Amino acid sequence: MASIRFESVRKVFGKVVAADDVTLEIKDGEFMVLLGPSGCGKTTLLRCLAGLERVDGGRVFIGEREVTDLAPRDRKIAMVFQSYAVFPHLTVFDNIAFGLKMQDRPRDEIKRRVAESARLLELADFLERYPAQLSGGQRQRVAVARAIVMQAAVLLMDEPLSNLDALLRLQMRAELKRLHQEIKATTIYVTHDQVEALSLGDRIAVMQNGRIVQCDAPMQLYDFPANKFVGGFIGTPPMNFLPGVVRVSDAKPVAVVGEAQIAPSAAFAPALALKNGQPILLGIRPENLVLTSSPQPNTIRARVLVVEPLGSHKLLTVQVGAEIAKVSVTPDERVAPNDDVWLRFDPEKIRWMDASTGETIR
Repeated sequence: MASIRFESVRKVFGKVVAADDVTLEIKDGEFMVLLGPSGCGKTTLLRCLAGLERVDGGRVFIGEREVTDLAPRDRKIAMVFQSYAVFPHLTVFDNIAFGLKMQDRPRDEIKRRVAESARLLELADFLERYPAQLSGGQRQRVAVARAIVMQAAVLLMDEPLSNLDALLRLQMRAELKRLHQEIKATTIYVTHDQVEALSLGDRIAVMQNGRIVQCDAPMQLYDFPANKFVGGFIGTPPMNFLPGVVRVSDAKPVAVVGEAQIAPSAAFAPALALKNGQPILLGIRPENLVLTSSPQPNTIRARVLVVEPLGSHKLLTVQVGAEIAKVSVTPDERVAPNDDVWLRFDPEKIRWMDASTGETIR
């Protein structure tokens, strides 16, 4: 195992800057997730670490060893790709053992290490089968077993679950988390799926346009997004953003949203710096809006447009003035389309953001 460090890494493809001055440190044994939309640079950064792309600037370290210019085979890494990339003409045993055979490892060692990897991935009963005789989830486990059998210092995973259906992804997420707890390898996991990121990562680095815009523990990202992009990208459904204007009276600011006045929590220290007439965005998660039958402090009128029963909860699409918002309520909440309701904001859960930059005011 080893720590990983990117120092001002830059990678350019023609006129496209795929990695723009990225600096990031990953601890020994940590499970780091690179999260972002397609084209944000997360796979490019992974490939720069693997040596599959040559960086145009900056340095890459694995442990205390600089690997910026080393060949992939000299970096002591293992990689799981988006496609299974298993050899169809080889058995599961031979697929897993392939890398060890290329290193001319002793036969007894190969058998022992393959058996251990197969046990960890619950493949012991399938070692004599061929990939065509396996399900998609089993083939993906073969690809993971082939990587971990190498006992590399670093394990890289590039969207390994994207080709699986929803139920298999759920099962594989649990298996990958259990596997990491057992092998404790330093792992970098690339995904655009924020549910995978929240469930798997010790920390998540959110990327946008080749840069890391926020890196933190999953629930810190969820509860305290650095900006509108992070709040809107993480969460299903994402955070609501309601525009308003600051009004200051007796040194106490409120956000005027339509006809409603929303006050910040008492612990919101930056409130003192808000200026009268300043445009503001109020970010709040759907589960932090509460339906009430009458106006109260920190409430706003809304009209229900759509009701979606989802078993554990109902998801409402509501219209607040000219804006559309999502509200999560309990499954027994009696509400129907075209109902007029009042939404109460939890002041502790509101994230105040600068309307011009989208940055959270801290």
